[in-house]
Amino acid sequence: MGAADSVRLDVTDGVATVTLAEPDVRNAFTRAVAAGVSDAFDRIEDRDDVRCVVVAGAGDAFSAGGDVQKMRERLDGDVAPHESVAELRRSTSAAIARVATTPVPTIAKVDGPAVGAGANLAIACDVQLASEDASIGFVFRQVGLSVDAGTSYLLPRVVGTNVAKELVFTGEVLDAERASSLGLFNRVYAADEFEAEVAAFTERVASGPTVALRHAKRLLDEGFEKPLERAVTDEATAQGVVFETDDHREGVAAFFEGRDPEFEGR
Repeated sequence: MGAADSVRLDVTDGVATVTLAEPDVRNAFTRAVAAGVSDAFDRIEDRDDVRCVVVAGAGDAFSAGGDVQKMRERLDGDVAPHESVAELRRSTSAAIARVATTPVPTIAKVDGPAVGAGANLAIACDVQLASEDASIGFVFRQVGLSVDAGTSYLLPRVVGTNVAKELVFTGEVLDAERASSLGLFNRVYAADEFEAEVAAFTERVASGPTVALRHAKRLLDEGFEKPLERAVTDEATAQGVVFETDDHREGVAAFFEGRDPEFEGR
């Protein structure tokens, strides 16, 4: 199965949906899936009509993480460690980084398990929306591995260093309620309400002032790395750009006219 078959991209009304489409292997990060994710996000960034991205998994899992079959083949074969490292960097790790650095808001739609690299895919998105049947775990220890695919960067930023170490050291798979209490899931919805609630949340993001939200995302992502003086200077600079947008004009007009703004993403 090639990358185009392993990951589907659909764009409707400003929302790009990237679906991992290998349910037979629970959307594990095969080479084709990793390539498909990177390709989908490249195609999204080439468009000017995408205002929000949703990442989902087909079937009963978000993503089962690393390709264990590939691990077994590597152990049974004669592959040098440096070759495996190079493959990891240009496939799974590159795909997760591509998701984390895309400029538009991203939403992980988590239904079923998200483990290992699949957990990293979820937290590489800006917001995580989960069904009550979702679970998440950083289970690298179960197959005798250290962390990869961005865990050391992404996880402490969500839960703090102490909790990140606990989750990695134990490999605990968290149910939706526990994950929500740690901040790994923003919202948890009942299974029979999940699709409608995710659609409503996504529409709210996609109908926002796109240019302003892109700048807000970038500034928030950079915030941990900058002193306050630099942060407020960069915020003011970004506002200078946003002041010139049609959406800002519409927002001010709507405020004075007592109505909801109708942003067009420009």
